[in-house]
Amino acid sequence: MQGYQEENQMQFLCNGLKEILNPRNALYQLASKIPWQELEEELSKHYVVDWGRPAKPIRLMVSLLLLKQLFNASDERAVAIWSENPYWQYFSGEQELKWGEPCEASDLVHFRNRIGEKGIEKIFKMTIKLHGKKALEKEILIDTTVQEKNITYPTDTKQCSKIIKKCVKIAKEEGIKLRQTYKRVSKKLVFLQRGRGKKNGNKKAKKATRKLMTISGRLVRELDRKLSKQTNKNHEGKLSVFKRFLQQKKSDKNKIYSLHETDVYCISKGKEHKKYEFGSKVSIAQTIKTGIIVGALNHKENKYDGHTVEEVLEHVKGVRGTCPEIAITDQGYRGRKQIGTTKIINPGDLKKKRLTKYQRQKIRKQLRRRAGIEPSIGHLKSDYRLSRNYLKGVKGDVINVMLSASAWNLNKLIMEIREAMLFFKKYFWKYFMFLKFENKI
Repeated sequence: MQGYQEENQMQFLCNGLKEILNPRNALYQLASKIPWQELEEELSKHYVVDWGRPAKPIRLMVSLLLLKQLFNASDERAVAIWSENPYWQYFSGEQELKWGEPCEASDLVHFRNRIGEKGIEKIFKMTIKLHGKKALEKEILIDTTVQEKNITYPTDTKQCSKIIKKCVKIAKEEGIKLRQTYKRVSKKLVFLQRGRGKKNGNKKAKKATRKLMTISGRLVRELDRKLSKQTNKNHEGKLSVFKRFLQQKKSDKNKIYSLHETDVYCISKGKEHKKYEFGSKVSIAQTIKTGIIVGALNHKENKYDGHTVEEVLEHVKGVRGTCPEIAITDQGYRGRKQIGTTKIINPGDLKKKRLTKYQRQKIRKQLRRRAGIEPSIGHLKSDYRLSRNYLKGVKGDVINVMLSASAWNLNKLIMEIREAMLFFKKYFWKYFMFLKFENKI
């Protein structure tokens, strides 16, 4: 059931938040620029049922998602800060200061699942529209990066020990008596792994890993035999993942690197400090002059960068309404010259012999500007929660990318508001001093 915002709240002892707070604050001014009514109309389609307990207001939940990403906070931390910060409360549509928490942290999870990828895309579109004509530049920059998943570095030892523990847990839940739980044995075998880096311990560690693989396979087969048809359906998904992991080889493709995040894939970007990253590939499209992010797309497969351009351009067209004339990329996109009406420029274009001096200078200038997307991606990772994704599944990957880009675009607006206020303050002070000097004369 869809919730509602209280319009006429009673005011006791003092005025409302609108009269108390500083109107020059950036968040205060940003609250009036966002079209909350349009967002509520579009997202209210996801509230189909008209019975049951009323949900939290849409404006409250959307504002919490944006503030959480904007200030790099977790769900729990965002809910806690909301009760302490009156500007957050005003931004989310409250008229009075409230002492309690607005909702449970898990309500944000339910809201993300409710509106899904399409709902988050509408929020992303809104942050682009707020910039007006600045977001409709003809030239854009495109680059890819890795959105790492919240998993540890995958090793066979870790996964096998997890399989053993989970198999024992399933057996306990279903009342199945195993021939052996291997609780003490697996603990000793994991303990032997600490000598892997040493000369004498490496052989023992490898032998212990093989033994763990044998034990985990034995337990999976025993469970498969002893589970009834009805109970087997309940645990079919987990057991199929266990079997797939135990059967995979070193040279196989589409391997499982995490038992709870099976869609994670391994990406090698050639970084010296980090050879392999485990997560998903992300494409970011940014305007060349204003630096507004007009495209944030998560790829389900580890594609070659040049093969992702078509998807990115379609995404940009769907989000902002127009397709760019020029897309500037790095050497990783070589081989793609033009897609539809969009011309692709990369460093390989400088090798053409028929170019004039003016054309070469123009391409060099565009390629130098392309380097500006690298620090933008760095800020997305360090400031807007793109470095490590804590949301579950492929759906969580898509949502996290677009929310990070939305937070970036909102921060651009906040910086513009602050600059305007500083400009006004500077010249107003000069004018005030001039009038004061004239009066003295």
